[in-house]
Amino acid sequence: MQIWVDADACPTVIRDILFRAAARVGCDMTLVANRGLRTPAENPRIRSVRVSEGFNVADQHIVASLAPGDLVITADIPLAAEVVEAGAFALNPRGELYTIENVRQALAARDLLTELRSDGLVSGGAPPIGQADRQRFANALDRFLTSRASA
Repeated sequence: MQIWVDADACPTVIRDILFRAAARVGCDMTLVANRGLRTPAENPRIRSVRVSEGFNVADQHIVASLAPGDLVITADIPLAAEVVEAGAFALNPRGELYTIENVRQALAARDLLTELRSDGLVSGGAPPIGQADRQRFANALDRFLTSRASA
């Protein structure tokens, strides 16, 4: 299993949690972004890939590269839907694991919010990642990695 990170919008605190987890369980991790990213020099199993600028270029790279059973960290619900359809798993930075059962519902809710925003009925986006979000993410990641190790 490999961990893929949609890194353009991934908060630094979440990346730090991921770096520690990947080192602890000894899995490969790839951060994909359209800018250069620093990775821990002491862990050669963590690398970054820089893709060209453009709409969904990082997403397309991740989907083309992943294998069934891989884990993708993303807040992008359309990417999460593609990941799940490809037989992999998606976890958002707030600790929600997307599955076949819930990703379509999340995609529908996202589309509804997009429509409401365009009509001026709703403004703003998600609040910044807080301590409770970080803890939920770390716990969800640990549960996922533990379940994969025992599988």
